Amino acid sequence: MQNARDRLLLAAAELLESGGTVSTRAVCDRAGVQAPTLYHHFGSKQGLIDTVANHGFTQYTAIESSGDPLDDLREGWDRHVRFGLEHPSFYGLLYGRVEPGKPCAVTAPAHAALRDRFTAAAAQGMLKVPPADAAEQLLAANVGITLTLISQPEPDFELSRRVREAALAGALHTPTTDTPTTRASAALTLRALVGNDPGDLTPGEHALLGELLDRLAR
Repeated sequence: MQNARDRLLLAAAELLESGGTVSTRAVCDRAGVQAPTLYHHFGSKQGLIDTVANHGFTQYTAIESSGDPLDDLREGWDRHVRFGLEHPSFYGLLYGRVEPGKPCAVTAPAHAALRDRFTAAAAQGMLKVPPADAAEQLLAANVGITLTLISQPEPDFELSRRVREAALAGALHTPTTDTPTTRASAALTLRALVGNDPGDLTPGEHALLGELLDRLAR
């Protein structure tokens, strides 16, 4: 038997997936609870929706590292696209509630997951721009192509592949013996390595070194 919180999450998810009206009354009627129960568990209807959206998002971005950051980023991109095509109404909720100048807290797990992937790439000397910038660039392209494919009668997956590779090329390079190391790429690599293993640095030294390396990376 599901508890009230789980029933509310399921009810909201089902209404979102079906494209129905996600009102407090509709959710509570579907879950078989009263409005005060919803407020007790989630604070508000929006709190419930954000919880549902976060759950769905983190489920399809949570992939284990293969040891190859480029392969992981490609797999994450493709899973993102597949999720959007399989759940178009849900995806519309994730990326459709845009307000000028207000970052979307619902999609924060995507940024965090991508920053981690790009930090891993930086540690291998593959990054051209800071991890946070690379994450913004890739996610913007990933969302754009997913919305485009949703609108197509027959999704063009080859278009997704081309956009994916162009977006990755803008943030990464594959290190070879013929690839010169620039000051920026070296700073990005050292920043990632020190972040993973600060060694004997004090917190103050770690913060100062991080600030200097961030400046050099730009």
